[in-house]
Amino acid sequence: MSFQISKSYDLTAKALDYRALRGDLISSNIANIDTPGYKSRDIEFESALREQEMKIYGAKSQKLELAKTNPMHLAPIEDSDPAKGTIFFRDGQDARNDGNTVDLDVETTELAKNSVMYDALTTALKKDSAIFRSVIEYSGKV
Repeated sequence: MSFQISKSYDLTAKALDYRALRGDLISSNIANIDTPGYKSRDIEFESALREQEMKIYGAKSQKLELAKTNPMHLAPIEDSDPAKGTIFFRDGQDARNDGNTVDLDVETTELAKNSVMYDALTTALKKDSAIFRSVIEYSGKV
């Protein structure tokens, strides 16, 4: 049985997992800056978090559903799990002569942005749990 402080706790925890994975991918890109043919990778997880948010708060999905005009029509095939992020190769960067697409300036900038977001999410989780703890402590005094 999992303990849930608020509705957003699981969503924030999942966002932390994705931010940690993104940090690992960016670190891997930096580590492979001299590897011939290496293509820099990143992860897109915002749409997965949006789907989770809609489930938690009961909002209607923005996904366009395929219309079935006949019961004999086949159901659409989902090519990816909406609860998971999508890892992709970054486009728009010129490959060096050895085919490597890692740009140190881009990677360090993305790593810094990711670190700020990770810190903000951990702060949000700490504040959420601190509020819950103070309510428990106060209710014990009454």
